Amino acid sequence: MSHPAKQTSEAHLIANQANAQLSTGPTSETGKAVSSLNALKTGLTGRTVLLPGDDAAAYQAHIASFLKRHDPSGDAEQNLVQSLADTEWRLLRIPALEMGIYALARFEFAELFPNESETVRHALIDAKTFLVYQRQLNNLSVQEGRLRHQREKDAETLRKMQNHRRDEEAIRLTKAARLYIEAVDEDRNGDFDPCALGFEFSMEQIEGRALDIRPDLFAEWARQQEEDAA
Repeated sequence: MSHPAKQTSEAHLIANQANAQLSTGPTSETGKAVSSLNALKTGLTGRTVLLPGDDAAAYQAHIASFLKRHDPSGDAEQNLVQSLADTEWRLLRIPALEMGIYALARFEFAELFPNESETVRHALIDAKTFLVYQRQLNNLSVQEGRLRHQREKDAETLRKMQNHRRDEEAIRLTKAARLYIEAVDEDRNGDFDPCALGFEFSMEQIEGRALDIRPDLFAEWARQQEEDAA
């Protein structure tokens, strides 16, 4: 079922994301690595989804893809879809955050193990990184688990909410169709106005449901047309 406000609400939801303005962000490799480390809190658990350096256009396209996929109706469903999209955005950030920690450590520990071969030195620096930043790396794993749990919870809530809405819509459509059948039987279907009766369905939807209920609904009308043509 289509809603007149769907395009407006969708545009409103995407427009809300534009409020998260992006700063220029760090440009050096060290600065980017430090930003990634700081993002362990601000990027995964904070209220702001976009971080300096994030692509606002990519984020909006990400939101739009979730809107298209889940087709929400009403504020409650849209809020759940927004939550799903933001959670997924944060989950997609985790590999980059982990890489940022190791990138930062390579700068920090660049002077260590100078007498080792390059391959061994890199392995030792990675081991040193894990030992020094073990808390942050473990925190990434914990946050990933929490985000995945939140995603599953929101997805299940959205599924139940949409199923309930569709069931209610089906009941209302059937009610509208039965009223239309009565109008056809009484030869007043030409004056049938769904909006005046409080229904948001199109006549095509109502007639389709009416024919599901009564396949021979227009049989008498068709017979009369044939007689008149003869």
